[in-house]
Parts: sequence; structure tokens; C-alpha cells
Amino acid sequence: MKKALIIGGSGFVGGYLAAELLDAGYGLTLTTTGETDTNIDWNWVKLDILDGEAIGRLLREGAYDCVFHLAAQSSAAVSWKKPALTIDVNVQGTLRLLEALRGMEKPPRLLLIGSSEEYGAVTPAQCPLREDTPCHPGNPYAVSKLCAEELSLLYAKAYGLDILCTRSFNHVGPRQKEGFVLSDFCRQIALLERSEGEKTLSVGNLSAKRDFSDVRDVVRAYRLLMEKGQSGRVYNVGSGRAIAVYELLERLLALSEADIKISTDPEKLRPVDVPLHVADVSALRADTLWENEIPLETTLRDTLAYWRAQVQGE
Repeated sequence: MKKALIIGGSGFVGGYLAAELLDAGYGLTLTTTGETDTNIDWNWVKLDILDGEAIGRLLREGAYDCVFHLAAQSSAAVSWKKPALTIDVNVQGTLRLLEALRGMEKPPRLLLIGSSEEYGAVTPAQCPLREDTPCHPGNPYAVSKLCAEELSLLYAKAYGLDILCTRSFNHVGPRQKEGFVLSDFCRQIALLERSEGEKTLSVGNLSAKRDFSDVRDVVRAYRLLMEKGQSGRVYNVGSGRAIAVYELLERLLALSEADIKISTDPEKLRPVDVPLHVADVSALRADTLWENEIPLETTLRDTLAYWRAQVQGE
């Protein structure tokens, strides 16, 4: 049985990745900061990603075959408000992990989860984005993820570490917290459905087109990359299709019987936004035979159902 470690396992993606790996027969350990509910009966270890000695100790004692590095401050919006925290967690945390791996006699394979935000401002002519498209990150979060990626590839080349990276496009689904577009819409709709009087949904930029995938498809891609991906490579993970945010919202509103109006909130507008991001996922498909399996409509229904249940329980 292969042994896997998920660093940052208590976040949105971590739970889905854990379920995917357990179904595939992996032995599994997950780390948490202790700030998130971890009542699920898995093998949890409390870890501070900035504690290099603790990371090294965990890796040595666990004798893992592979490590999935998910720990991150993952919101571009939050990164404008807390840039220092974003750099500390995403860059310094990754560096501590790389140093721990470098100090091992037999280091495990590492999959570093990055972001499509690394590409930054691109033109429609550059889309779909290939892994060799130049990166021009447009927010502190994107800068931090590109820096973590460059450090990882450097350590792979300089020290012979077995590392591969993703640039993951928007992944969505049930249990995603507020602050991300689909989850934000679904929570507001669920709340408005239970409210009296005029119902107004607050939005940011609706014209941007993004590449959305169900998180359950995304974690399957992560497992397949760990098993079949090429060391030292960066892989886009996405659907290969773009949809405007306003269309996403229209589809969600069509799933509700409430009469909901739309209002733009300046607080939800980013200082820098990009009109179009869509992935070229030919490298991922070629090396792993991965394909999207979950239709967007299923993702929308599942996510809205999750938030309706959450709101009902509040």
C-alpha cells in the first residue's frame, strides 16, 4: 500500500482528495492547523507549515511515498488585504517543505498545487492557456503561487527531487467556503430564499470568463498526476472550457423559484481583474488519460443544495 501525506488536508480540496486517495487504496495522513473542524475519522496531524523542523520530523517518521501540498492562503481577494500572510504561508511554507525534502535520504514525490492566477493578464488570443504561456501575476496571491512553483522546480533541478506542479483553474463544489464566486452566489441565494421582502443578491464583476471544474474531477486529476505525471513538469488542471460569471449566476437563479434581483458591490471588485482565463489541458490528458466527468449543472445543483442545508441549520 502506498502512503500519502496531504499537507493542508482540512481545507476545501483536502477532504475530497482524501476520499479519492482512500478509494484508490492509499494509506493516508492529513495535516491541519487545528483551526478547522476535523471530526472526520482520518489520521490527522497538527502542523504549522512555517515550522521546518516539524515538517522534517513528520516526513521522516511517516516514510511517505508521496506528498500533496495543498496548504495555502488561497483567496486572491484576501491577498490584497493580507499580502504578508499570503507570502508567509504560500512561499515561506513551501520553502520549509522543500528544505525538509532536501534533507531526506529518500524523499517522497511531491505534487505542488498552484493556480491559474499565475498567468495573470492575458489576451483572448493567448487562450486557451498553455503551460509555456508567459506568466504575469496580477495579485499578491498569484505572485506567491508563482514564486512557490519556481522554487519547487529549482529544487527539483538542483537537488534531484521528484516534484511536479499544477496550475489549477477554478474548482468548485459543495463545502467550498464563502469568498469564492460560486459558493458566494449559492449561499446568498439560499439565504434570500428564506428571507422576507425584496431579495437582492450582491455581486462583483460578472463579465469575466473563467474555466470551472468540479472539485471531485480535480482531485482525480491530482491522484493521476501523482501516479503518472512527469517529474519537473507543470500541468494545467481545468475543464478546457470558459463560461462567463453572469451565465453561471443565471443558471443558479434558474434553479431557484425566488424573485432575486442583482446589485453590484464595489467591495467585491478586484483592483486587477482579467477578462478571460481558460486552460489548455492537453498535457494532463496525454500523460494521465484524465477527462472531466461531472457536468457543470450537477456541480451547480450540488453546491446550491449544500448551502440550502447550511442555511437551514443556522
